[in-house]
Amino acid sequence: MATLTNAPALRRKARRERLRTLGFLSPWLVGFTVFFGYPLIATVYFSFMHYNQIEAPTFVGLRNWRYVLEQMPLFGPALWNTLWLVVVMVALRVVFGLGIGLLVTKVKSGVGFFRTAFYLPYLAPPVAATVAFVFLLNPGTGPVNDILGSIGIHAPNWFNDPAWAKPSLVLLSLWGIGDLMVIFMAALLDVPKEQYEAAELDGAGAFHKFRYVTWPSITPIVMFAVVTGVVQTMQYYTQALVAGKLASGVSVGPGSVIQPGYPDHSTLTVPQLVYSLGFQNFNTGAACVLSLVLFAIAMAVTTLLMRKRAGLLSADD
Repeated sequence: MATLTNAPALRRKARRERLRTLGFLSPWLVGFTVFFGYPLIATVYFSFMHYNQIEAPTFVGLRNWRYVLEQMPLFGPALWNTLWLVVVMVALRVVFGLGIGLLVTKVKSGVGFFRTAFYLPYLAPPVAATVAFVFLLNPGTGPVNDILGSIGIHAPNWFNDPAWAKPSLVLLSLWGIGDLMVIFMAALLDVPKEQYEAAELDGAGAFHKFRYVTWPSITPIVMFAVVTGVVQTMQYYTQALVAGKLASGVSVGPGSVIQPGYPDHSTLTVPQLVYSLGFQNFNTGAACVLSLVLFAIAMAVTTLLMRKRAGLLSADD
């Protein structure tokens, strides 16, 4: 009888607990719904519609999907450039960020100077940093080619050469490596010194200490850097667009339409193509299809990386 008597009170308490939990979760739930859930649903909806942002959308079925996947000539180059940047840029940024972090943590004096010197380029606005980099690498007036020529090295055309345009963007990203350097420095300084001392007692050298002490401790941070790097590079837009525009030398005034991808579509990425389709050609349906393809690829790569990480952890256990 006591249990039956207390049942309504227990239900009210459980209801209050649920409401309290929802109250604490409400900022996240609102943000997720407004900034992710609704845009994703709207993108899927418009991918099956003909919509020019002026007239009412009309249902066209899979026509937008067939156009993007089968008929759009720039989809292949844009996807290839994006995946190339994901593989090369993310890998080199992780390697260089970790390497610089290791060097700075080993410096005995002047740590603050080196940390500041490597981190400052990351604070530069993307547009300003790209403008400065294109100026430095200008094949005609840039100081980099002048220096290389003075020592007998045949300098490339950098952003004006389709073969060197993407590597030039990679160099730009490595110049602003300060964010990863700081993250890796924090991870490296957090490795217990007792483990290094035990490894030294066992006769381990520098390589073996890194392989068996440092690397297992910082693997989660490396995975974090890789996953976030993949997601960010999948959205690569500003630097490629600004670099291509400046390198082309075309003066763009008010109302002009910028054709991205100079030279020869070598710097064209999927986000640039999304913007060009959606806001320059007003083909919202095709732009939504491209966005969903990019989202699916990013989710697949991230899931693969996380499953790989989970497999490594289970193997270690």
